[in-house]
Amino acid sequence: MKKATLSLAVALSLTALAGCQSQEVAEQVSPASIASSQQLSFAQFSTQFIDELWKQAPTWALYSGYHKYDGVLKVPNDASRAEAIKFNKQQLSMLQAFDRDSLSANELIDYRLIENLLKRDTWEITKFKSWQWNPASYNVAGGFAQLINEDFAPLDDRLRSVLARMENVPAYYSAARENINNPTLEHTQLAQMQNKGAFSVFSAELLAQAESSGLTSDEKALFKTRFDAATQSINEHIAWLGELVSKLEKEGARSFRIGEALYEEKFSFDIQAGMSAKGLYEKALADKSRVQGEMAKITAKLWDTYFDTPKPLDDNKATRQLIDKLSSKHVKREAFVDEVRAQIPALIKFVNDKQLVTLDPKKPLVVRETPEYMRGFAGASISAPGPYEKSSNTYYNVTPLDAMDDESAESYLREYNHWILQVLNIHEAIPGHYTQLVYSNESPSMVKSLFGNGAMVEGWAVYTERMMLEEGYGDFEPEMWLMYYKWNLRVIANTLLDYSIQVKGMTEDEAISLMTEEAFQQTAEAEGKWRRATLSQVQLTSYYSGYREIYDFREELKAKQGEQFDLKAFHEQFLSYGSAPVKYVRQLMLNQ
Repeated sequence: MKKATLSLAVALSLTALAGCQSQEVAEQVSPASIASSQQLSFAQFSTQFIDELWKQAPTWALYSGYHKYDGVLKVPNDASRAEAIKFNKQQLSMLQAFDRDSLSANELIDYRLIENLLKRDTWEITKFKSWQWNPASYNVAGGFAQLINEDFAPLDDRLRSVLARMENVPAYYSAARENINNPTLEHTQLAQMQNKGAFSVFSAELLAQAESSGLTSDEKALFKTRFDAATQSINEHIAWLGELVSKLEKEGARSFRIGEALYEEKFSFDIQAGMSAKGLYEKALADKSRVQGEMAKITAKLWDTYFDTPKPLDDNKATRQLIDKLSSKHVKREAFVDEVRAQIPALIKFVNDKQLVTLDPKKPLVVRETPEYMRGFAGASISAPGPYEKSSNTYYNVTPLDAMDDESAESYLREYNHWILQVLNIHEAIPGHYTQLVYSNESPSMVKSLFGNGAMVEGWAVYTERMMLEEGYGDFEPEMWLMYYKWNLRVIANTLLDYSIQVKGMTEDEAISLMTEEAFQQTAEAEGKWRRATLSQVQLTSYYSGYREIYDFREELKAKQGEQFDLKAFHEQFLSYGSAPVKYVRQLMLNQ
């Protein structure tokens, strides 16, 4: 996520859906024909739905490892949105013709996932309308980078897809400018920065690759022409965004806050947790106090080891002092990415030695510096291959600190200190996101693999942090547990922060105070999280929501099975259902 998710690194949005095939499908298979003659089983419908979806969403298909439409770049204009709505309605009608009572438990979950996907996209286009106020949703770099950097086909074939795809870049950015209306300042600034990063993809190196490739002379000439037109259109768009930023700074801009009604609707679509956003917020408030209490106990135990002075009576003040003392133990700024890379083998060894979950050594994990066009949102993320390319690399993106001044870098390193950096690597890599996404690709249900639930994906990564410490990672060192609780408190604070900012009008000063004074975060981390919370909605709640559901379900199953409970078996069965919402995975596992 991404995250993730599923950053992952790709936002699974169908806003750019378009295509003429949807009408053809509706004519071939009507809802009546499904209901009356059952010409399609649900499995056949699911397969056909995915096939038709990729015609409508070729960039999503590319990220998922389906390469039939790699050369297609959809233009996000009025016509494409109309076609998207039409496609959604047709597919939803076909879906709802099935008798849900006749579906298996597995099929019913797939039904719900497809239904949620189609309804969410229509809601996004017609009501949420971020295509109007979020300029950062327009950036062609990611799809081109996927074609250039992933070795899924011979270079010449991939360059021909790049060539075809470049044709629509000018029209794409022209449509983007037509769409953008009353945007937020924050999203406009992000769009300006990230589109500048597109030139790490549209580079002299790409031109040189094309020139030295096996393309014909005519193809090479056309490649150069389209490359020049694409880079010119990107530059024009960046300049336009710059003027827009200046205007918004002077005249004022739309608020990034979406309000309670839209927030609850988006929460329902994105999290699928079986509770309201307000209910989760209230649960997080209670958990904040509980975790602070656990940290106070550890602080009391460790105080005399690190201080000669009496412990302050205020527990939070004492905890803050101890964390500040311990946080000075961290890697050097120039070694940050290398240290992340060096820790991965130790995590693999621990998981294998403890037999916590089976890891596949044939599925590569590559730690790399975050590509420039992806920077500015999160400091670490996973870019995973889709289920069509299970053997391709998973990238652990880590942003180097060379763009920070000395003060900011030191604050960041204190946040990701000796202990928390290990927790971060558990979360992002082993056995967190990387491991879960490898398993997700192996799910027999393509629907569950492709239409993953962000709360399950993020929740699993958060769950593994505690699980690893419970199993002895860090040798039960109290300092490690203190820092884990600090990290876990950040997950809880994410929910409090996101809801409070988007719904309750929390100010930046109030947000920074919550993160630094009550969640013991460093200033640089808190400032970055504030920025992130102004650029996204609901996603920050996915960590806590998914974690609580997974951990509570595990404890429920342990109580039910007693001595028969097997942790590795639980993990592997849980992960076998792809990235389905936790509430549905729970149903499947309890019904077996």
